[in-house]
Amino acid sequence: MFFIDTHAHLYAKEFDEDRQEIIARAIHLGVEQFLLPNIDEDSILGMHQLVKDYPNRCFAMMGIHPSSVVKDWEEQLTLIKSFFDPTIHIAIGEIGIDLYWDKSLQKEQTLAFEQQIIWAKEVGLPIVIHARNSFDEIFEVVDQHNDDCLTGVFHCFTGDLYQAKKIIDYGGFKLGIGGVATFKNGGLDKILPQIDLRHLILETDAPYLAPVPHRGKRNESSYVPIVAERIAEFYGLPLKEVAEATTNSARELFNLKSV
Repeated sequence: MFFIDTHAHLYAKEFDEDRQEIIARAIHLGVEQFLLPNIDEDSILGMHQLVKDYPNRCFAMMGIHPSSVVKDWEEQLTLIKSFFDPTIHIAIGEIGIDLYWDKSLQKEQTLAFEQQIIWAKEVGLPIVIHARNSFDEIFEVVDQHNDDCLTGVFHCFTGDLYQAKKIIDYGGFKLGIGGVATFKNGGLDKILPQIDLRHLILETDAPYLAPVPHRGKRNESSYVPIVAERIAEFYGLPLKEVAEATTNSARELFNLKSV
């Protein structure tokens, strides 16, 4: 039984003291591969180092996190593109729109998001979307660019049933499910059973959003099976079936081979 953590910031400073240990622990528990979304230019070096240290285990993405978008986003995107390597990067991400903390750069975030979608289609890679307080704004952009060439995942999905179905109706997108699925009032227990399991992939967003019983503490990739167990409860299925379905969906979306 194998799992893939499709979204983990394992290069983050929160893992500086025990990075090797937490990766080893995850592998021991069946989490065989780790997908690393980029944040900004400062996260690239550490992300690439993990790819070198863990070949065919850790995989990098390239992009600008919406909360890192600045006024001169065009110059910023040019810099990010200069680091892109088609032999290393498996997706464009994490990208999107975040209106939770600050709406002052909404225009810049939207333009950067749109340009990175266009870029992803040019290089033939899926996108990893960060959506926080911004589903309507993101849908407006994706509606304009969606076609058979556009695939990806709405990472850390916490929306409602209408939003989940709209994402699925795009045709090439998955829902990234993490620790929120284990929260008492997370709401996913009512939504996910109405969605075919094949539309889901697993993630942690480590070091953030740890599942129950670790909520409020540092998240790590070894907690993926906890999320999978909760999803198995939602669907009334064996854990093995959830592991196989979500792992196969992740491999298909990101064009991954098994270890």
